[in-house]
Amino acid sequence: MIFIDAAKGKYPFFLTHALRLLSNDGIILADNVLYKGYVMSDYNKHKQRTAVRSLREYLKEVSQNPILETQILEVGDGLAVSKKYQLK
Repeated sequence: MIFIDAAKGKYPFFLTHALRLLSNDGIILADNVLYKGYVMSDYNKHKQRTAVRSLREYLKEVSQNPILETQILEVGDGLAVSKKYQLK
């Protein structure tokens, strides 16, 4: 299991390394992926723009990656739970 709770602008970077390190059937937990609701809204305040853009990129990757099954839980600031599978 890998838990990501770090600089929001770096989540795609951490995902790349998590996938490299994680064994098949491993779990990635990513905290605060909805970032105060900004990620799912039209919010575009300059101060949070990089974090919001990076979190959107992270969610797109974990949702579309064929070796991951991902659920986004709308608890707190959002929690992404991704399970890694081996491609057949």
